[in-house]
Amino acid sequence: MALTSKKIFRASITIVLIIAVLGIILYPKFKPILTPDPGPNSGSAARPGRIGGSDQSLLASGYVIVPTSMNELIYSTGSLIPDEQVELSFEASGKVVGIYFSEGARVKEGELLAKINDRPLQAQLLKLKAQYKLTEEREFRQRQLLDRDAISRESYDQVATELQSLDADIKLVEARISETELRAPFDGIVGLRFISEGAFATTQTKIVQLVKISPLKVEFSIPERYAGEVVPGFTISFVLDGDANVYKATVYAVAPKVDVDTRTIVARALYANANEELKPGRFASVRALLSQIENAISIPSQAVIPEMEGEKVFIYNNGRAKEVKITTGLRTESNIQIRTGLNFGDTLLTTAILQLRHNIPVQLDTLITNKPIVTSAP
Repeated sequence: MALTSKKIFRASITIVLIIAVLGIILYPKFKPILTPDPGPNSGSAARPGRIGGSDQSLLASGYVIVPTSMNELIYSTGSLIPDEQVELSFEASGKVVGIYFSEGARVKEGELLAKINDRPLQAQLLKLKAQYKLTEEREFRQRQLLDRDAISRESYDQVATELQSLDADIKLVEARISETELRAPFDGIVGLRFISEGAFATTQTKIVQLVKISPLKVEFSIPERYAGEVVPGFTISFVLDGDANVYKATVYAVAPKVDVDTRTIVARALYANANEELKPGRFASVRALLSQIENAISIPSQAVIPEMEGEKVFIYNNGRAKEVKITTGLRTESNIQIRTGLNFGDTLLTTAILQLRHNIPVQLDTLITNKPIVTSAP
């Protein structure tokens, strides 16, 4: 008896499971029959953004288009670099016998900064000058004898050649002596020295760095498409971290080729830095104003709807949405210039863009009548 009850219980569970599975499978097919159609006037079928049912107006925001000013700016990052910069070294090797500059001091072009031992060369120079004086006197006497035909031309030429050879030797030694002197190649400020007096210096030994910081150069990069607009003579502005001032510089050179890795062109501008208030090596945020359009028709970029045939927007016209084809121009981060299709005074619809259709009823919930001047500057 107990065995029969267990069989009946298992059979019942199996039947229930089969009925549940069939219900899950067949329910979607019978759902349209079992669920009544609420009808077109049902409140539950009202579309988002509309008041009441489908026959009600669509809520949207807009603003009246007014003349604006648009600026096309290039933003870039750059660095301040010296007008001139060089690490000075001797042209000869030897013991440093004198350092004549103070670290961080200003120096003039040609000023003696350091010197290595040149005593052997000075002694050689004295010897050559003595020989030159004697040979010069011989050449004078030989020339007088030649004028009286007392000696041959060959004898005079030998003395004259010896005199020229001594003159060349003297100039060579003087050049070697000049190589023992380290002089400033231009006006500037010396940095920290890398060597002390008494050390042995070679041609590879760095002595000091000389920097010219008036004027300063601003090096920055621009996208390749602006290569024809940023040219020598173009004015840029730049700002520095922690400095509220805006500085102006003039482009003086543009690289002749595009960097294949970044697809940018390097340009350099000069800043006078007359008071030497700016130091090279600082990071600069560069802005270049390419063009400025006054009385432009400018609208938010999100109001533009792209299509296969072009672009369009919707405007508010006598309580309904009107589709308008447009052509665009200058673009900034948030706005876009409209060349054709819109006029000053039109009311542009800026919300519910995806629900807007031509000639559907529209009710304005917000209307902006004053639009601020639009620029691409921060």
